[in-house]
Amino acid sequence: MPMNFTRSWTDEDLDRWRDTCVRFVEQELLPDDEAARKRGHVGHAVWRKAGELGLLCTDIPEEYGGGGGDFRHEAVLYEECARRGLSGWANSVHSIVAHYFLNHGTPEQRQKYLPKLASGELVGAIAMTEPGAGSDLQGIRTRAEKRDGRYVINGSKTFITNGFLAGVVLVVCKTDPTQGARGTSILIVETEGCTGFRVGRVLDKMGMKSQDTSELFFDDVVVPEANLLGGAEGQGFYQLMGDLPYERLIIGVSALACMEGAYAATLDYVRERKAFGKPIADLQNTRFKLAEVATTIQVGRAFIDRCVEQLVAGTLDTATASMAKLWGSEQQGRVLDECLQLFGGYGFMNEYLIARMYADARVQRIYGGTSEIMKEVISRAL
Repeated sequence: MPMNFTRSWTDEDLDRWRDTCVRFVEQELLPDDEAARKRGHVGHAVWRKAGELGLLCTDIPEEYGGGGGDFRHEAVLYEECARRGLSGWANSVHSIVAHYFLNHGTPEQRQKYLPKLASGELVGAIAMTEPGAGSDLQGIRTRAEKRDGRYVINGSKTFITNGFLAGVVLVVCKTDPTQGARGTSILIVETEGCTGFRVGRVLDKMGMKSQDTSELFFDDVVVPEANLLGGAEGQGFYQLMGDLPYERLIIGVSALACMEGAYAATLDYVRERKAFGKPIADLQNTRFKLAEVATTIQVGRAFIDRCVEQLVAGTLDTATASMAKLWGSEQQGRVLDECLQLFGGYGFMNEYLIARMYADARVQRIYGGTSEIMKEVISRAL
């Protein structure tokens, strides 16, 4: 790294863990990235390989097959992917699903699903967004009716990360449409051989080409009563809200690491590229732009690192996590734009890392709660 963007939360053990993550990322993910971008997903094999190496569910207790670490172990892996523009392997969503089971599942649900998520046998997805309901989760229409001790699910979801490869999907649905948010529940759907469950298109996105973002359809999908997350109806909204700080900090951590990777790639490029008889790096505008980017990263590192420490300590609140997501995603967009400009016409070419990072960055201000929703959440805490 051209500048020493040191993390305050790291130590020798985590540095060794980072070396392990780097080897996996560079040996298993990077070589297949171009092919994954063309087919629209990374495939199941890489998930199972990650499970074998202990790279999945690293902050889940060992009694459930996890790594027994904490969020810092997760953050290292997110960072090493983001720094290289590798957005296809959505292990972050997989980890979020695991935390729904850990924090809200019954003992039986935790014992059944967490070891399979940790091994990579099952890929996890969470189905919230619908064609007519994005940020307004109270507007979801997917319905689960209880019949003879079972739930029958009908509805559709869209923009579902890991939707194509998922072996288990947490489906947000209405179990009592008359109760608004209090009528929302989360049901566990195992996809293999599931009658009435169908994966639609792997969606053609502006960025994140190697990530399997899909439509999901539920036509009289029947699941046992035991598949109600937590075992009590009407807890879905509470369960969703409880895990938002974890999800939003992941986005902030990844945003900052992406900025670091973009800065490093841009610095290398401007030192090699010549214009007007000298390297672009010698031009004052280039130096000043990169000075601004480096400053943004250093300032962001102090804030995001504090958030990581707070999450590990169990003290990160929703408003602060929303600030991390808002600031990180907005600055990521600005920094990527500045870096791309320094590449000139080459920055517009998809063969260059900076172009892929730029396209991938745009959705960071949308998923996990839009920037506008983040401002609303923060303003309520003022």
